[in-house]
Amino acid sequence: MDAVPRLKAEIWVKALIRRAETGGAAAMVVRRGDATSGTVLVKVSTLDGEAEVFSPARDGDGALIWLSKGRQPEADTDAYIEKQRSFDPDIWVVEIEDRAGRHFLQEKVG
Repeated sequence: MDAVPRLKAEIWVKALIRRAETGGAAAMVVRRGDATSGTVLVKVSTLDGEAEVFSPARDGDGALIWLSKGRQPEADTDAYIEKQRSFDPDIWVVEIEDRAGRHFLQEKVG
């Protein structure tokens, strides 16, 4: 099986921000990671004190999926992100502010 080339993290992040902004949401990089291969966490704030964090994973077939524990108090999502940053200094954090809670991820969300 041929290896599928991965899109650089920085390019993927810029595309996500553009999708969100085109959809009418605010989106920004709140933590810049490794430009080539950093993992990306996506925080979606609904601007009501709650937020949701999406983390990348692979399903049984190796396809990219996005996992979330659902909406939580924003302080809990921020604590989770800080914990992940302590494990991985190359991590990216993108925050999307959208009252409807849209994540703009094109991949499967589980």
